Amino acid sequence: MQNIFLKQDCDQFINRINNLKADSQPLWGKMSVDKMLAHCNVTYEMVYDNIHSKPNIFIRLILKLLAKKAIVNETPYSRNINTAPQFIIAGNRNFEKEKNRLISYILKTQELGENEFQGKESLSLGKLNSKEWNNMFAKHLDHHLSQFGV
Repeated sequence: MQNIFLKQDCDQFINRINNLKADSQPLWGKMSVDKMLAHCNVTYEMVYDNIHSKPNIFIRLILKLLAKKAIVNETPYSRNINTAPQFIIAGNRNFEKEKNRLISYILKTQELGENEFQGKESLSLGKLNSKEWNNMFAKHLDHHLSQFGV
């Protein structure tokens, strides 16, 4: 598993993102490349931008009991898995804007470092340790960058 808190691993993610083109096509799934980048940004918006509401207590309990382990472990996501409603992107997005936002979020996360994320609360999953945050960020990025062949 790559480490989102290490500069060299972040540089690899950023290089992969920079290899995307506005007309890149997915190897699987239905998302366009602009929507995929916006979709990846949602994870970081939930940490930094306070624009997403916290799920109700029942949904959080279900997510903690049924989904948390699959989200934060090191096992890669399978192709064509279901997308949580808050991660579904409607309408077209500006490719360059979404790409630049994602790169900025990756750099911010790396600069803040793993200590910033130790015990930090996730909107949906409760408190996570820095390894769980790393796995969630890195696994999600790798899944979608692989989806677009980069």
